[in-house]
Amino acid sequence: MLSYLINGFRGGRVDFMSVVITLAASLLVIFLIMPFHEWAHAFTAYHLGDRGIKQRGRLSLNPLSHIDPVGALLIIFVGFGWAKPVPIDPRYFKNPKVGMGISALMGPVANFVAALFGGLVINALFAFFPSFMLVDNFGIYVRLFLSYYITLNVGLAVFNLIPVPPLDGSKVLFMFLPDRIVNTIYRYEQYFFVVILILFWFGGNFVSAVSEPVINFVVWLTGLPFGF
Repeated sequence: MLSYLINGFRGGRVDFMSVVITLAASLLVIFLIMPFHEWAHAFTAYHLGDRGIKQRGRLSLNPLSHIDPVGALLIIFVGFGWAKPVPIDPRYFKNPKVGMGISALMGPVANFVAALFGGLVINALFAFFPSFMLVDNFGIYVRLFLSYYITLNVGLAVFNLIPVPPLDGSKVLFMFLPDRIVNTIYRYEQYFFVVILILFWFGGNFVSAVSEPVINFVVWLTGLPFGF
């Protein structure tokens, strides 16, 4: 996404501040929301029985505990990326498969909650300061920042819910599959990395297509308290 804007800036189609605002939204997601995403995994696993996760240093909102440099760069330049996976030991769960599924689901849920927060902020600004958001130059940049922040969070939630290992959606899917199939998939999990790369480079349109109605729903839902 940022690379597209930079090229647009070079071609005179995008102004410099739009590039800066988009970068700022990406950095907010990397340093605040991605740690929140991983903390949600860890917090859920901890309360489902994996107490050792605290000693592994992941029951924290400290960005340094979660940031993966490659995943962070991809969030900036592509719009999708990852943080360091939270090491969860399913042996401590009463039902390992269900515990892993619920713990995995909470990461995308955290992104969705973050998107809802952004929706509330942007709708509140439109409700109480409409001229600022529609006419004022700074207000337009605020709108761009919040819009991209919401888009990033929804995109990350949708991407992570794709049921391909090691994405969170695979663990959710495993809750409904027989153990023998799950064990077979785990044996070949390392090879699914190629599938993830293909999704990154060629699946952007799919993720965008699925994300768009979710973004519209977030904006609509968070606009209800303000009469929108």
